[in-house]
Amino acid sequence: MMQRTHSQEIFSRARQLMPGGVNSPARAFGAVGGEPVVFTHGSGPYLFDVDGNRYTDYVLSWGPMILGHGHPAVTSAINAAVQKGTSFGAPTQAENELAELIIEAVPSVEKVRLVNSGTEATMSAIRLARGYTQRDVIVKFAGNYHGHVDSLLVAAGSSAATLAVPDSPGVTAGTSQDTMVLKYNDVASARDAFQQHGDRIAGVILEPVVGNMGCVLGAPEFLLALRELTLQYGALLIFDEVMSGFRVDYGGAQQLTGVTPDLTTLGKIVGGGMPIGAYGGKAEIMDQMLPIGKVFQAGTLSGNPIATAAGIATLKVLRDESPYAELERKAASLAAGLEDAIGDKPAHVARTGSMLTLFFHPRPVTNWELAAQCDKDRFARFFWGMLDRGIYLPCSQFEALFLSIGHRDEDLAQTVAAAREVFSEI
Repeated sequence: MMQRTHSQEIFSRARQLMPGGVNSPARAFGAVGGEPVVFTHGSGPYLFDVDGNRYTDYVLSWGPMILGHGHPAVTSAINAAVQKGTSFGAPTQAENELAELIIEAVPSVEKVRLVNSGTEATMSAIRLARGYTQRDVIVKFAGNYHGHVDSLLVAAGSSAATLAVPDSPGVTAGTSQDTMVLKYNDVASARDAFQQHGDRIAGVILEPVVGNMGCVLGAPEFLLALRELTLQYGALLIFDEVMSGFRVDYGGAQQLTGVTPDLTTLGKIVGGGMPIGAYGGKAEIMDQMLPIGKVFQAGTLSGNPIATAAGIATLKVLRDESPYAELERKAASLAAGLEDAIGDKPAHVARTGSMLTLFFHPRPVTNWELAAQCDKDRFARFFWGMLDRGIYLPCSQFEALFLSIGHRDEDLAQTVAAAREVFSEI
């Protein structure tokens, strides 16, 4: 078993300084018990903790590090940008360059605006949908997490589900009264909602590949039905691709599925590990934002030169090297190895591209109702067994794990071998 004495000491102090000792609740190991690991640095597919332990990293900062940690193209771009200044609060050429890369890659995006986080992106997109349509109601789906936006923090996945707080205190009834929560992958409930409330619905927001109740793919008939319904009733279709954007395909899940939304929210990979978010869509819709239109959104650090430099470098590597076929091969290999390691245990692996989840559930998980039935206690035992063998997985049954271009076949083989040992014990 790995020794993590210094991690424990540092986290003990952190609890005196920050609520729960963390700056984001998903890091607190609340779903698996025990205390989190404190890291010092990363390199390629590996993380190193304060006690000198090395871990093969499948969290990858919850998705952004598709190139691995410390990729030379990204670190070089960041270093060059830092030398020129960290923030100007004014236009830069780098903003244009990152915007052009996004617009060229993502089918739905004709114009884009950069913000500071995925939460800001989704918050702005739903405000824009309401402003554009002059309607109030936003439809979301149970188990889809769109950041800590008050009106969307209802029946959310991810940390809200992990901590058993699907509706956060501090979110008022008035704030959430215009949010309608439906069952994911359920075409009939979506049709019923539009038949009853279609003239009030401003937009539908969803993760086309869910990462916050585990990796769950939107069924083709479900995504197509939402596209048809929103067009029929004059509502906007919003794809939250903060996680899946540039991850499952260079053009995101919409490129993969062939379903084009009206608005798209992005983050994570778009910033190459730096804080960033973006939302974009049809020019006619985006031009409703100030200073052209009347819908307000602003941010002092939006499009800052450090984040844009990291994002440009990351997207150029993905565009020029096109590693998606190799990521697909490796992810398929890992998924097959884990399935073999599971044996006759009641569990299975779900995968889309280089996003995977090992569900401790005997049936395929297609919605939050099924995800919530997973054996979370057995997942916790699996998590700690893997961690003690140097494999760093997301500390929640309701999160996806990720691969980077830095993961080697040897790393995958070691991961499968570790999983086989752990499954023999749990």
